[in-house]
Amino acid sequence: MRIDVAPTADAVVPAELGGVTALVIDVLRASTTIITALANGCVAIVPVADPADARRRAGDGWHDGALVAGERQGEPIPGFDLSNSPVEFQTAHLRGKTVFFTTSNGTRALLAARAAAAIGVAALVNVTAAAAWAAGAGRDVAILCAGSHGAWALEDWACGGLAVERILAAVPTAVLTEAARDALETGRRYGADVGRLKRDAPWARRLIAAGRSADVDACLRLDTTKLVPRYVPDVDKIVGDHG
Repeated sequence: MRIDVAPTADAVVPAELGGVTALVIDVLRASTTIITALANGCVAIVPVADPADARRRAGDGWHDGALVAGERQGEPIPGFDLSNSPVEFQTAHLRGKTVFFTTSNGTRALLAARAAAAIGVAALVNVTAAAAWAAGAGRDVAILCAGSHGAWALEDWACGGLAVERILAAVPTAVLTEAARDALETGRRYGADVGRLKRDAPWARRLIAAGRSADVDACLRLDTTKLVPRYVPDVDKIVGDHG
């Protein structure tokens, strides 16, 4: 088994994902929001490229069975039902609904991962379960960090490193790329206290300054769920998988 980590959505090379298990990570906040939505009764999440596409697809015969959600530049999209907030998705009436979801980084990484043999959604809140799911597949693993507007994001890199650590514990013979070794080192620095990312990660600080500290707190928690959402491109949906 070979483990690699991509630092940003832009760094994902779809042609290299054939036969690979992918874990897509956007800790702040898309991955955590997706996990929270499915844990609260949402039927499926459909990642889409832009707000216009989300509106169009949600209106195609769904009646009241669909919601539109997402953000741009961290801000809610006018007219959408929900933003990209795990706190909102804890309280919204999601049971039985399909959410058409578009974000600045996370959904871009998911769409870039479509060529992989299997695609899981990982965050700090489910990193151990996600790593076990990826290790159990027995294929090479590509950990795809969403990053932030084309730049490396500390919280994603650290989470990717924690996933590497857990996969390596399950498969000690796994071969790490240089990027995977670097992420592993970062993950180990934060594994004992992921809450330090609240101070150290620039995007966490920006969200807190914008009044979204509750979202940051919800995202910077370790292993609060065993739910591992799976993106299934054949049906164009992210669905829940409790293992």
